[in-house]
Amino acid sequence: MAGIGAYLAAASVLAPRFGRGLYAWAAWTVVAALATARLGYVWENWPSFAPAPWRALAVWQGGFQPGAGLLGLAPVSAIYLRSLRSVAAGTAAAGGGLLVWRVISLLTAATLGQAAPDTLFEQLEGEPLAISDLRGRPAVVNIWATWCPPCRSEMPSLAQAAAAESAVAFVFVNQGESADRVRAYLAASKLSLAHVLLDRGMEVPRHYGTRGIPLTLFLRADGTLADMHTGAISDDALAAGIARLLKRPR
Repeated sequence: MAGIGAYLAAASVLAPRFGRGLYAWAAWTVVAALATARLGYVWENWPSFAPAPWRALAVWQGGFQPGAGLLGLAPVSAIYLRSLRSVAAGTAAAGGGLLVWRVISLLTAATLGQAAPDTLFEQLEGEPLAISDLRGRPAVVNIWATWCPPCRSEMPSLAQAAAAESAVAFVFVNQGESADRVRAYLAASKLSLAHVLLDRGMEVPRHYGTRGIPLTLFLRADGTLADMHTGAISDDALAAGIARLLKRPR
């Protein structure tokens, strides 16, 4: 979002000198690139979208195919960029947006590679467990709460994946709630989950330096953080994250 904002701002500043069409070009390239990138991603992951095609509109869940997005740039550029000066100005604006995106990407990826916490947490069923105890196989760690609507919306898919993926450990780290409340929610929702941890002090988000829930962490077999997904995770994004952990083709 910051990269797109910087791109549009740069185009707005350059437009008076290089032609008013420059800003229109920038705005329409954003629309076209996002639309074609999303369509490309949906096409690539169609088996996941086929049961509920409306999910293609849930762009807040993420999922864009960069190569397909580039296809959307060509027709818009052909309409608006009619001279070498305008092409140079458009390239400069795009470069500014890409620079901002890259810097923020590097900053937000700072916690990747971090080791799993050694803190023992009360487990809903079973002995206390630390996330670091899962070393030896890849793990998916979901940070959630019963009062969080996006958490509740993604939980059935996570439960289904946890039951189907024996090669990956799944851990559900509840934030700040009592065991009774969590049990009542799982019973009412007819969800059967193993490794439900009670993080009453919300230590896991502090350990990783993250904010907001739901949050899904993908841990390598050595316990280090390989990737993370903020917000409700879709079936396709979850499958892609697991495939990367297991280094298998999708």
